[in-house]
Formats: sequence, C-alpha cells, structure tokens
Amino acid sequence: MKGITKKEKFLATTLQLIHEKGFKATTLRDIAQKLNFEVANVYNYIDSKQALLEAYLFDISDEFHRAQDRIISSTYSPREKLRRMIASYIQITAKRPYEQALLVNDWRNLKEPRRQEFVKRRKDYEDKLMAVLQEGVDQGQFRALDVELTTHTLLASLRWLYKKHIEEAKAINPVEIEKQLTDFIFSGILKN
Repeated sequence: MKGITKKEKFLATTLQLIHEKGFKATTLRDIAQKLNFEVANVYNYIDSKQALLEAYLFDISDEFHRAQDRIISSTYSPREKLRRMIASYIQITAKRPYEQALLVNDWRNLKEPRRQEFVKRRKDYEDKLMAVLQEGVDQGQFRALDVELTTHTLLASLRWLYKKHIEEAKAINPVEIEKQLTDFIFSGILKN
C-alpha cells in the first residue's frame, strides 16, 4: 500500500477485514489490532462502525445510480443502454470490489432510518433497469419476457463478481467479463 495516505490505508484495511470477518463480527478492536494502534485511534478515522458502513454503502450506491442515470438519459437504444449498464456495473465492481461486497452482503446491517432509505434506492435502481428492459420489449429488441424476473436474474449474475475480483484480482480482465456476461445475457433476451 505504498503511496497512499494513512486514512486510505486505514479504510482499505478496514474493508478487507470486514470482508474476511463480516460486518457484525468485526470490532473496532480488530481494526486497531490489524493496524497496530490503540482502539482510541480508530476514532481519528471514523465516528463509528455504523457510520463507516453508511458512508461506503451510500457512496457506492451513488456511483451506480450516477452511471445508470447517464445511460438512461442517453439516446441509445434499449439494447445499447442495457449493454452499457452491464459494463458500468462490472467496471465499478472491478474498481471497488470490497465496497461492492458490502453492498451485496452487509446492507442489512444498516440501522433505521438509513436502512429504509437504502432499500428505496436499491428498488429505484432495479426499477430503472426494469424500465430499460420493458422499453426493449416494447420496441421489439427483446423478446417477450417477465421483466421483473429478468431484472433480478441479471442482477444476480452481476452481484457475485466482487468475489472474482477479490480472489483473482491480477487475473481479471473486466472487458472480457463484460463480453462474456453480455453475450450470455443477450442470448437469452434478444428477439431472434
């Protein structure tokens, strides 16, 4: 971790530790021990473990939404919008795999009212994806399909990618993953 600030090192180490132990099982003492300093020093970097979780989840969620909104507001066809949405999901995951792991596994640990806010944002993301799929069906680019089922299947296909990036970081080529997943998904939804 050469060339990064102390805070960046703290945050990266904390994310890795949470990924290894799970959010609930990771204590501030664990974080301090991993970084070889006193527990009180943790508060120089974060207000609480919950605040850290909120910051990470809402930050990466914002990034996913910004990418999705740019694509949706474009003049691309539904097919191209979907391809670009898949690509942006893969690119964000490749860049931020530990945060994506939190997004998939630990959002349930948010406390109210932030949890409800997060659930709404998650649903908004899914609804926008469903709208693109429905637009593709309506325009005859995609075959008639259950857009809700297709949305959840597509997202399930993407959500596990963080594992591959964490476990095989040097061997991963996001462009190749994008091509493989896009080809696979489109073979099931494109109208012949």
